Amino acid sequence: MKSEEDKGVRIVIISGLSGSGKSCAIKCFEDLGFFCIDNLPPQLLPKFVRLCRQSRNEISQAAIGIDIRERSFLNNFLLVFDRLIEEGYQVELLFLHARDEILQRRFSETRRPHPLAKTGTVVDGIKREREILQDLRKRADRVIDTSDYHVQQLKELITGDYVGTEKDRHLNLSLTSFGYKYGTPYDLDLLFDVRFLSNPFLVDELRPLTGNDTPVKEYIMRLPETNAFLDKLYQLLDFLLPLYEREGKSYLTIGIGCTGGRHRSVAILNLVKEDMQNKGIKVLFKHRDITQDD
Repeated sequence: MKSEEDKGVRIVIISGLSGSGKSCAIKCFEDLGFFCIDNLPPQLLPKFVRLCRQSRNEISQAAIGIDIRERSFLNNFLLVFDRLIEEGYQVELLFLHARDEILQRRFSETRRPHPLAKTGTVVDGIKREREILQDLRKRADRVIDTSDYHVQQLKELITGDYVGTEKDRHLNLSLTSFGYKYGTPYDLDLLFDVRFLSNPFLVDELRPLTGNDTPVKEYIMRLPETNAFLDKLYQLLDFLLPLYEREGKSYLTIGIGCTGGRHRSVAILNLVKEDMQNKGIKVLFKHRDITQDD
C-alpha cells in the first residue's frame, strides 16, 4: 500500500470508443491543470504511474489517454489496472461512448476511417469495438455518453466531476512583459499596450536600468496616467477573472508590452502581479525581453 506521502498523486485513465471524444477530454483535463499524455501504450502505464509518484511535487494529478482495440491489449491493461489499485494508487477509469449513429456521423464529417473497419464499413467497426470494450466499460469508475454534448458542455461536466464545484476552482494567472520590437507573444489571452506612458529609456540615468529597479518604478508611478490606467485595469480584471473561472478556464495569459520590453512593461507587470497576489490569485510571470539590448 502507499504511504501517506504518496496519496496526493491522482491518475485518471481515459478510454472508450473511437470517435467518442477522448482527445477532447484530454484537452479538458489539460485545461484543468492535469499533466496529460495521449495514446500511452498500456504496458508503460505502471512505469508512468511510478514516475508520477517519484515526481509528486511537480505532478500531483495526471490524465492518460489509452486506446485499447485488441483483446490482448485489453486483458493486459485490466491486469495492470488491478495491480495498481491493489498497490494502493489512486487510479480512476473514465470511459467515453456515444450512440452508433452519432459515431458514424462523426467519422463521416471528419472523413476518417474507423480503426477497426479495415475490411468493412464504419458501422461494422463500431460494432466490433463496442463488443471488445464492453468489459472495460463495466470496470469504469465513470461512464459518459458524449452523444448530446458539445465541447464546452463536456468540459463543464468533466470539471464538475474531477475538479469540484465552481467554488473549488482556481484560476492560474500568467503575466508576460515584452517589447513590440521583438514581436508579440503568440499565446496571449489578453494584451495591454503601455507605450502611451512616457518612456524612461529617454532619460539618460534611467536608460541602463529596468522596470525592476526602484528609480524606474518611481518614474512610472509619478505619471498621472499610470494610476488612472492601473485603476481601470484592476477593475477590468476583477470583472473578468471570475467569469473565466465560471467557464472552467484554469489558465489565463496576459501580455503587457512596451517598445523594448525593459522599462514600462516590466514595471507595470510587477504592479499588476503584486495586486493579484494580494487578492489571493496564483501568478506566474516572466519578463521576456528584459535582457535585450535596446
